[in-house]
Amino acid sequence: MDQVVALKLRSVDLQSPRNNKEHRTQEISLQRLIVRRGQAFTMQLQFNRPFHSGTDHLTFVAETGPAPTEHLGTRATFLLTDTRQGNVWSASDFTINANSLFVSLFTPANAVIGPYSLKIQISQDQGHSTTHSLGTFILLFNPWSAEDDVYLPSEILLQEYIMMDYGFVYKGHERFVTPWPWNYGQFEEDIIDICFEILNKSLYFLENPAKDCSQRNDVVYVCRVVTAMINSNDDSGVLQGNWGEDYSQGVSPLEWNGSVAILRQWAARGGQPVKYGQCWVFAAVMCTVMRCLGVPTRVVSNFRSAHNADANLTIDTYYDQNAEMLPPQKRDKIWNFHVWNECWMIRKDLPPEYNGWQVLDPTPQQTSSGLFRCGPASVKAVREGEVHLPFDTAFVYAEVNADEVVWLLEDGRAQEILAHKTSSIGKEISTKMVGSDQRQNITSSYKYPEGSPEERSVFMKASQKMLGPRGTLSPFLDLLGSGGFENQPVQLQLHLTRTPQWGQDLLLKLHARRVTDRAHPQGPIQLVVRFCAQTLLHNGGTREPLWRQTSHLTLDFGEVIEWPLLLPYNNYRNKLTDEKMIRVSGIAKVEGTGRSMLVLKDISLEPPDLSIEVSEKAEVGKALKVHISLTNTLSVPLTHCTMVLEGSGLINGQISKDLGTLVAGRTIQIQMDLYPIKAGPRQLQVLISSKEIKEIKGYKDILVAAARAS
Repeated sequence: MDQVVALKLRSVDLQSPRNNKEHRTQEISLQRLIVRRGQAFTMQLQFNRPFHSGTDHLTFVAETGPAPTEHLGTRATFLLTDTRQGNVWSASDFTINANSLFVSLFTPANAVIGPYSLKIQISQDQGHSTTHSLGTFILLFNPWSAEDDVYLPSEILLQEYIMMDYGFVYKGHERFVTPWPWNYGQFEEDIIDICFEILNKSLYFLENPAKDCSQRNDVVYVCRVVTAMINSNDDSGVLQGNWGEDYSQGVSPLEWNGSVAILRQWAARGGQPVKYGQCWVFAAVMCTVMRCLGVPTRVVSNFRSAHNADANLTIDTYYDQNAEMLPPQKRDKIWNFHVWNECWMIRKDLPPEYNGWQVLDPTPQQTSSGLFRCGPASVKAVREGEVHLPFDTAFVYAEVNADEVVWLLEDGRAQEILAHKTSSIGKEISTKMVGSDQRQNITSSYKYPEGSPEERSVFMKASQKMLGPRGTLSPFLDLLGSGGFENQPVQLQLHLTRTPQWGQDLLLKLHARRVTDRAHPQGPIQLVVRFCAQTLLHNGGTREPLWRQTSHLTLDFGEVIEWPLLLPYNNYRNKLTDEKMIRVSGIAKVEGTGRSMLVLKDISLEPPDLSIEVSEKAEVGKALKVHISLTNTLSVPLTHCTMVLEGSGLINGQISKDLGTLVAGRTIQIQMDLYPIKAGPRQLQVLISSKEIKEIKGYKDILVAAARAS
């Protein structure tokens, strides 16, 4: 019998365009093979002769990471078989067409994610074997696979939390929540490589590369590594935080439009942290990385967010007799807002009711197992007060549930409690609504309704777990028993009488209403109200006063007074931070009693409006005319104006333009042509910065049609 010619590999077609479309990675690339675990992909092998399944033997070898081994799960060896063998690496379902072999490769739904090399060993019966490289591929998490720990059984949610490459971060204040458009850009072609570079710069990888790679099958592990690597407190992380006001060594956190420029800069400089980030930048960049890796992720904002450093579930704030807010006496603070991520996953380390959304917070607030990171903490565990469950659930619980106690200080000593607020922290918890530009309030997923029996019951349960049965919530809380601050003869409120705009005087009124109380059942009372205005910082602190006023009021029983207040522009003109927020506080003393009352109003100054119009339908490769206009509604010129445009699928990178000075009352008109790169829903982000106002931001949703065949 003639000896059969040895089987030799002539060429390989990894069929990347077809596979990537089936694995929903075509947005990243059609040239490189990028697939999701737990799902088959096909390839075509071209030989020198037809493949004989009886005598030709093919062994596939897939490897990832340094020093791959089967024991660590970073090397898989599997034979070509007729049918697939369950949730394991396999090559099967092959068809033979002349000298071509079409074969289906399957990766298990718990495989290690990362870049793989693929080889094939060819042998005949009793013959020697030859090894050939088939190429490389990247393996990602697969939220479409029911076997994967990140499985999310809703196509609508997957389109939002994996496939959507733009969105909104919510900023500002609980009463004026501002949508801040952001370009996630997770499908820009180099971002996927940068994501794995981030994993490879982590302390875990540097300490033991083989072990670190072997744990990349576990979404909880990967999330914790990424959370630590987005900040740079411990490592060569992506972003350096800066909560001061000097950004001269880098970029102000307010001037970023998206994640792509940040991630590219980090990679281009060999892993040097990018300057600068604050919470919304950390969270938005993490959202890009996790969506790129295949983990359903969203960005969440918590308004009046507690940082409870001593874990006693109480934040103390202090005012003096002149209504000036004083620096905290501990590291505790109440951020105006704080931004984190939620990632969707099964928590195999917890009971099944804690699966689903998990809080992950890359902003460096405190350490977790020695590194600055937070989570994953189950949102359901936070709601139920199960603060002992991993990871960092107690810290997240305090962020949304701590009580606030407001103190009047004299000579540095606590004199009286002005307020004990059980519902002032954790307000308007927000994320982008699915399939819409609207905001979704998700507060109810973090806690029961404020003041409800369930909410107080959960609070007591969490308190006992965190503090023990005799734990004290605050060093001064023995004063709370009197409850005197709740029974006051006057109700006070501060209102704005017109929309507050930067560059204009602020008009307020004090609304004072005399009510009955035991100490003053009838007759007029005298009030001395001392007002103070201070710049409100993002971290909830304030600067020195920029305006003071004292008012004397006489109120008879049942009487209502509306007292006008004027805060001139010149008082705050050069005093505000980029956030443009002011806290007006008033301390009212009832003459003859020594009792005090606090009234507060936080004011967010609105920047000028930015208008973006698109004149015709958008099409890939065809000029799209964009009209941008900005009217300076302020009483002062805007100087050193610059404009930055960004938008994945619309612009490659960024477009920057100097605009010079915009005189008060004047309008600037800008027209430009864009040439869209990708079809589908896109978002154009425009940021105009000036010396006076850093964040004049606008966006336009644009639906791009595929290029028409010519």
